Amino acid sequence: MFNKLTAMPADPILGLLTQYREDTHPQKVDLGVGVYKDPAGHTPILKCVKKAEQFRLDTETTKVYIGPTGSPQFNTLMTELAFGAGHSAIIANRIRTVSTPGGTGALRVAGDFIKRCNPNAVLWVSDPTWANHTGLFEAAGITVKTYPYYDYDSKSLKFDEMLAALAQVSPDDVVLFHACCHNPSGMDFTTEQWDKVVALTKEQGFTPLIDMAYQGFGDGVDIDAYGVRQMAAAVDNMILCSSCSKNFGLYRERIGSCSVIAKDANTANIAQSVLLYVVRCLYSMPPAHGAAIVETILASAELKQEWLDELKVMRDRINGNRAILVNKLKANGVDRDFSFIARQKGMFSFLGVNPEQVARLQKEFSIYMVGSSRISIAGISEDNVDYLAQSIAKVL
Repeated sequence: MFNKLTAMPADPILGLLTQYREDTHPQKVDLGVGVYKDPAGHTPILKCVKKAEQFRLDTETTKVYIGPTGSPQFNTLMTELAFGAGHSAIIANRIRTVSTPGGTGALRVAGDFIKRCNPNAVLWVSDPTWANHTGLFEAAGITVKTYPYYDYDSKSLKFDEMLAALAQVSPDDVVLFHACCHNPSGMDFTTEQWDKVVALTKEQGFTPLIDMAYQGFGDGVDIDAYGVRQMAAAVDNMILCSSCSKNFGLYRERIGSCSVIAKDANTANIAQSVLLYVVRCLYSMPPAHGAAIVETILASAELKQEWLDELKVMRDRINGNRAILVNKLKANGVDRDFSFIARQKGMFSFLGVNPEQVARLQKEFSIYMVGSSRISIAGISEDNVDYLAQSIAKVL
């Protein structure tokens, strides 16, 4: 049987990481992998996470399964974090949430859920979108198509073009939006643009699926959730996929959540029964350790504030890196306007150089980024930004 297989292409980002690790250049720079790094280039465990883990170590008495939904307290706290504790959809009991193995697990649960809602549904994703979105939903048997989003020439949103395209989407289809910190472009909707997107979604009747992988990394946990909260208040049906990988630094603990918002409590209960069937078929029970850490933090006023403070440090560092890179490019005599990098949000941006220039940066200067010129802003530091800017200037 196995001799009939053909090798799958390697993930370009993971392959880039292997090349970077094997590179012996003393000034090599990794702008590929999307994990937060501190000024020393490390991805530390948050102090609040350490405290929550110690509390769990001292008080946990069993490792028995919790159930396919995961911890009810975690689900409640994640729902409140995403939607806001007093949100109308929470008050109306319209939301059902399950714990998932990371945000990726949440997306696959959503994919199988959509397939059961409507086997013929088309899922629309932004052009560009996170590279794994297409594969995840196609693996669930869903047809994936794209809508216009990012203009590579003007470094801006194709907003009017996007609205025109979405106005043609069938009510039976699903449209995926990024809540904030768009991956890979860094271009987010303004609140005014979100209002227009919400109004169009309600008018057209398609189901929005919002991927919120970076809550708190853009402008703060509440502002970053603006679109999520407005959408949930306006439409009858919605899906939200959330991740705790970045904002809690719990990457390898694999913890996230998938929420469905229905028109009323009875429909939400039916939707939850389908969610649980999907979960049982995919992985049966979600991981519990990461969820226990998150719920310990969010349930404690002291730990939650410490988390918000640590999250602000990460957010400010990323935003600061954007400004520093733009300024260093100017200082190195670059005439091209890179100010768009400072205006964008989150971990990623397109640098806007061509594939040949990307290849030169890697070959001649050991600066690693994917071929599209998408860069991880967290890979920039005070130690490497001068070398990075000088190298970019030399290939332009």
